[in-house]
Amino acid sequence: MTIPTDYLERVYAGVLGKLIGVYLGRPFEQWTHQRIMKELGPIQYYVHEQLGDPLVVTDDDVAGTFTFIRALEDYGISPDLSAEDIGKAWLNYIVQDRSILWWGGNGNSTEHTAWLNLKKGIPAPASGSIQTNGTTVAEQIGAQIFIDGWAMVAPGQPELAARLAGRAGSVSHDGEAVYAAQLWAAMEAEAFRSKDIDHLLDTGLSTIPKDCHIAALIADIRRWHRENDDWLVTRQLIEDNYGYAKYPGNCHVVPNHALMIMTVLYAPHDFQRAQMIVNTSGWDTDCNAGNVGCLLGIMLGLEGLDAGPDWRGPIADRLLISSADGGNSINDAVRMAYYIANLGRQLNGQAKLESPKHEAQLHFSLPGSQQGFRAQQGFGLHAMALENVPAKDGRALKIDYRALARGQVGAVTTPTFSPPEMLKMRTYNLMATPLIYPGQTLRARVSAPAENRGAVAVRLRLRAYDSADLLEAVDGTAQVLAPGEALTLEWTLPQLDGQPIAEVGIAIACADDVASGAVLLDWMAWEGVPQLALHRPGRSDSSFRNLAPGEGCDFWRMAWVNGASLFSKRFPPDFRISQETGEGIILHGTREWTDYSVRCDLTLHLGDYGGVAVRAQGLRRYYAARLTRDGTFQIVRQKDGELKVLAETDYPVELEKAVSVTVDVRGTRIHAQAGATSLEAFDTSFADGAMGLLVFEGALSTDKVNVGAASSAPGGQS
Repeated sequence: MTIPTDYLERVYAGVLGKLIGVYLGRPFEQWTHQRIMKELGPIQYYVHEQLGDPLVVTDDDVAGTFTFIRALEDYGISPDLSAEDIGKAWLNYIVQDRSILWWGGNGNSTEHTAWLNLKKGIPAPASGSIQTNGTTVAEQIGAQIFIDGWAMVAPGQPELAARLAGRAGSVSHDGEAVYAAQLWAAMEAEAFRSKDIDHLLDTGLSTIPKDCHIAALIADIRRWHRENDDWLVTRQLIEDNYGYAKYPGNCHVVPNHALMIMTVLYAPHDFQRAQMIVNTSGWDTDCNAGNVGCLLGIMLGLEGLDAGPDWRGPIADRLLISSADGGNSINDAVRMAYYIANLGRQLNGQAKLESPKHEAQLHFSLPGSQQGFRAQQGFGLHAMALENVPAKDGRALKIDYRALARGQVGAVTTPTFSPPEMLKMRTYNLMATPLIYPGQTLRARVSAPAENRGAVAVRLRLRAYDSADLLEAVDGTAQVLAPGEALTLEWTLPQLDGQPIAEVGIAIACADDVASGAVLLDWMAWEGVPQLALHRPGRSDSSFRNLAPGEGCDFWRMAWVNGASLFSKRFPPDFRISQETGEGIILHGTREWTDYSVRCDLTLHLGDYGGVAVRAQGLRRYYAARLTRDGTFQIVRQKDGELKVLAETDYPVELEKAVSVTVDVRGTRIHAQAGATSLEAFDTSFADGAMGLLVFEGALSTDKVNVGAASSAPGGQS
């Protein structure tokens, strides 16, 4: 299959369409049409502020869609990817009761039920089957809400998209729910080469049984569409014949799928009108609007998204994914579009795209992209306007300012960790770790158009949380940027008392009496091994046992993915984790971490083992140095529930006695030391990932965790 020439940009439009739909529909999710009309009226634009919600939020539609697709990377980029392997990805990336899914209870939430089955050892597809869970649980909406990624890796290949979506859907669902997922995935895949909605529907129908309920539903809605010019008439017919009252469960697939089909028939080439119809219709608005948005984004491209109101500006590409891979959580639509397009290219036997601008993390290469950048607002900050524009090396982010006087400062930043508004997000927690750390080098390339009036002083800026969990700006050294000039800013990021870096960007001040014009931000990048001393910020020798609820800062602790039963802030040790059953783990870092060292003094209070994880790529893919209660020191590899001891020696382990542990990874070499005892192993399974602390059915603590550069391997091995 030939990849479309505009494949990357169409994937980007699909990702954006998904985000717009989800963020638009989320504040009134599960409202009826009647309530929406009474309290909000037709949904023409975002209403989050009216309902007191943030716009960009954690949501299962987004997190599941852009997490489960990673099974291709983890288990082999192949059209034969199995449901069982996708189920393994669920166990690796989903943090129980905290990430991705609606944790509504066994037998209530289909996805929660399926996850429990996987955890019990029931592999997919049995984990989601009607035989295992019954028809009602198996035919709720969840299969179709996660399918967009599978469609976007199969452009113009509806059969492949339906097959992958069917396998992914069968992890948690069965029957009509999987048919709906397969049909919509086929439509999205075919949308890369056709804008004929009837052809797309026929293509989707060709991938599911002709006598299934979904096929009959589509036939009815097509007939009602032909007979009625007014979508409201058809919506009422859907409620009368396929409404919630007709189907058991909390959120059945059939009524919601019906609204999606109706929407694309009445507004096949109008993104704005489609979002109005699907959201005003009610029921599972964020799910339905997200699927519709992705389909129309693929089909109509960026021009289709931009034809109506400014959907993209308020979002600024921001995308939140709550999963056990915390470095993937603070994301953006550009980064995700490149990731999905590269999976699709490899699935079709083509090489990955060349990384733009020397692999800069922020490069603004796609039209209209902002990659999370927004102007800082507040007292004393000068107004800035942002626009993605053509530039010498492709595209750049243009930062406009007018009448910037001496002493005035304006700034633009992008999120690198959980934003303050995460505390206001409903239903879904945000599991995240920062993207950038002290000790790393932050760089940016900036230029000033020749027509600028006056020089400006530009500097790199970070914003980190303080002792009150408020964001505080810290700036690098200023450099003067005159009209017609360009320069590269560089800054080794300072230590921040254990606090996470929440944003990075640039600050602009006037270097003359007044300045007007623009600064072009060509790219921003960071590199290097973090130099971290992780601990509770502002810690004194006094006990923290008597902290009142909510007292003291907490974002430093939320900068760890919490996969343990309890990650306490009420004990004197800065880090103390407890696990009730099985293994508990907390993780910090990103997949950009490759060669590094971790050092801490570990105390095992109770449990079969405790230790330090390195190159962790989720809950069940990592290396670890472990102290066992049986009296051994080990280097192990955990890979999807299969544990392999790579090296082991006798070591006396005593409860309540601290042991100095160092783990060093460089290339294929893993070196670990407990006290004066050393171990070494070599393995090629994991080249990168976060570090962490783990314990099995007990408790573990340490006061400080140090992360730094890996030592050179003895004898030149690596």
